[in-house]
Amino acid sequence: MDEWFKDWFNTKYYHILYKNRDNSEASGFIDRLITFLAPQPNAHFLDVACGKGRHSIYLNKKGYPVTGIDISPNSIEEANKYANDTLHFEVADMRYSFAESKYDIALNLFTSFGYFEKDEDDLAALQNICKAMQPNGRFVLDFFNASKVLKELVPKETKTIDGIDFHISKKVENNRILKTIEFESKGKQKSYTEKVEAITKQQFEELFAATDFEIKEVFGNYHLDSFDEDTSDRLIFVVQKTETTC
Repeated sequence: MDEWFKDWFNTKYYHILYKNRDNSEASGFIDRLITFLAPQPNAHFLDVACGKGRHSIYLNKKGYPVTGIDISPNSIEEANKYANDTLHFEVADMRYSFAESKYDIALNLFTSFGYFEKDEDDLAALQNICKAMQPNGRFVLDFFNASKVLKELVPKETKTIDGIDFHISKKVENNRILKTIEFESKGKQKSYTEKVEAITKQQFEELFAATDFEIKEVFGNYHLDSFDEDTSDRLIFVVQKTETTC
């Protein structure tokens, strides 16, 4: 089965389209998380679906050892340009075991979940992240608030970046938000479709209940305000691994 993220994330066009993501917002969010989590100075972080490593690099500059994993070889190749003795990057698929009882804090940020066709793959990914954590280790999963996104879905828009007109259309199909991106580059028409499951708070709670993660906090935005299903932009879980083995 073709998996859209393996192809799309490995192209330069993905990084062009999303190049203007707000780095100040991202760093502010991570700073607030660090304040909230209050990790030990030598806490080992795991950045799941790290892309080119911008969050991993930022965390490492704050003094923490960090390992970033991503399914895209091209992204990891780029991230590895910044690797050092306490910053490492690896190609890995979160659906398959990649570490055991190694990390103190894991992060999965900016909607880097819900890409898989099979529901059991979502559970497998959480179980593998849990397995990679130390007992009592904490995991932060940041997703969009599906309830609000579905109500406010914009069917069509065009974004022009680096001289490329990205024509974007969105629709909902089988509880997945399909985002089709069409554009022309070097005289060739290209088309990619992102498919992200609209996972609700209740569905995430059921997934976590099937693992050895216990929900500790649920936030609704990058300022770590309380979650409200109608108004919150984000759905951010802070969960903790119990002392049992995942």
